Amino acid sequence: MGTERAGGAARRAPGRALAYAACGVVLLAGCASMPDHGDLRDVESTPRQDTQVRVFAMPPREDAEPSEIMQGFLEALTSDDPQYETARQYLTDNAARNWRPELSTTVLANGPDTATDLTGDVEDDDDYSFTLTGTKIALVDAQQSYAPADGQYSRQVRLIREKKSEQWRIDGLPQGIVIGESDFQRNYMSVNKYYFASNAADPEAGTGAQPAAVADPVYVRRRVAPMTHVVHSLLNGPTNWLGDVVRSSFPTGTALPKGAVLTPDEQNRLTVPLNGKAARVGSAKCNEMAAQLLFTLQNLTPAVDEVELRAGDRKLCELREDRASAVAAVGSARHADYLYFLDGKHRLVRIPADSGATSTTSTTSPEAVPGALGEGVASLRSAAVARDEHTAAGVGLDGKALYVGSLASGGSLGDPVLLSAGKTEADRLTAPSWDAHGNLWVADRDPGNPRLLMLRDGKGEPLQVRTPSLDGRIKSLRVAADGVRIALVVEKDDEQSLLVGRIEWERVGEQRAVWIRELRSATPELSEVTAMSWAGDSRLVVVGREEDGVQQMRYVQVDGSVPEGPAPDALTGVREIAASEDERLPLVAFSSEDGIVRMESGTQWQKVVKEGAAPVYPG
Repeated sequence: MGTERAGGAARRAPGRALAYAACGVVLLAGCASMPDHGDLRDVESTPRQDTQVRVFAMPPREDAEPSEIMQGFLEALTSDDPQYETARQYLTDNAARNWRPELSTTVLANGPDTATDLTGDVEDDDDYSFTLTGTKIALVDAQQSYAPADGQYSRQVRLIREKKSEQWRIDGLPQGIVIGESDFQRNYMSVNKYYFASNAADPEAGTGAQPAAVADPVYVRRRVAPMTHVVHSLLNGPTNWLGDVVRSSFPTGTALPKGAVLTPDEQNRLTVPLNGKAARVGSAKCNEMAAQLLFTLQNLTPAVDEVELRAGDRKLCELREDRASAVAAVGSARHADYLYFLDGKHRLVRIPADSGATSTTSTTSPEAVPGALGEGVASLRSAAVARDEHTAAGVGLDGKALYVGSLASGGSLGDPVLLSAGKTEADRLTAPSWDAHGNLWVADRDPGNPRLLMLRDGKGEPLQVRTPSLDGRIKSLRVAADGVRIALVVEKDDEQSLLVGRIEWERVGEQRAVWIRELRSATPELSEVTAMSWAGDSRLVVVGREEDGVQQMRYVQVDGSVPEGPAPDALTGVREIAASEDERLPLVAFSSEDGIVRMESGTQWQKVVKEGAAPVYPG
């Protein structure tokens, strides 16, 4: 049909919010007598509310004009209506049947703007359309997986005047929902689902080893039965990005009964009813299923301390939270004994990891680690300590040689296990990192032969890791505690970005090959990343700058979203950062102005030593 632009780019207008504080409910109503033409002010569709207040939309009023129907529908998308039933009242019957809001959530910087496409006179015409526009921030897909997005959003929404009722209703609209960033932050929260690392992660790690739990973050609606929806998502399996390297202990097809709502009892015990697909699992497999549930539900409210799994009338198993760690290893549950760094003489030293937790100043003096690396046999510029804290690796002061030594008294150092041929210090070896299976990772920055390398058990012939999607040179790297993800700071064209990739193993002839696949940005808004470290099962701490900005420190999720909670306090001149997946341990940094400093949760930065550099926790 022919259209002409009427009223310019009409912006989204505020609706009337009726708040009932005693009930903890906010009702959103479209504005009465809204104009059909002209500019409308761009504001948040829903004022910021207390997170415990539930927000519900008002249905369309009688004889509402198209602009009011459009505005009411957009506001209904920001409500806490479980099945978007109120939003569907703004649609024709046919559109309501075919619309699937669960397919995607598009997040826009300032919410969708509406531009009218008018045919003829609204009083006489039965066809009217709007174009929704905005700047994309992110997309949450049907698996509830978050991914940063950019570019412009533009979708048309068509309204018709229904012949029988003579009311305006939306008859054509895009699938999924579109929502502003502020409403997304209010309505949604990130939750880690947990699966187990599969043999694709490291087939030579051995079948007798305790499985490693891997966090798979998804976004669910904050006040719409989040516990039930997270369990649904867990049973449906891992997200596509992680699926090739993890497994679930739930049999394929396992599901909750239709209409089930999960709520723990007064003893924080949660009963999870499952369908017949899970009826024949053995006790070991059932305990793994229960552990997946406990790990997944650990940060939800109300708390869950114990789960019981049932299939019909049959009890399958039960597991308490304090026993889940005996079933599988979670990175955030591992407690490091020591924090390590290099002293003024370039030796590897250590202090207790949780020392000074209640004091305002540190009184713990560092001690040299046992063995050659603590004796100064080789001067070091960086180091990494295996997760069992029995072995360490260090890169020599000029960046050319990689050494591996035992953290035991009397241990010798031996010859370097790796040498770089780079001509300058900046073109040689990065700081190393140990994975969960005792393998040592390091990058050689030699421009003539840039490589990512892995040494099984920290010795032997280095295996070159294949990185087909890597575009740039690796500046630094850290392997996650789960052993299936790696974080890389990559340099290209004077920019440094943080990428997270998936570690996969496969057999090529008689040899094993290791790949880093599907690298994705975790900090799309930063043009320079100078330091990073894992700081949780799916969280990293990053030091960097936005374009033409000042240095800042922040937490980021592996999917590129920003986790809830405050950023670390600002610190000047940060060159290196160290954190543990165990979030109870302090954040540690090397500052050019203050030396080694650390910060307990809820406190300020404290000086540890002035002469020191390259702080690391095991890993």
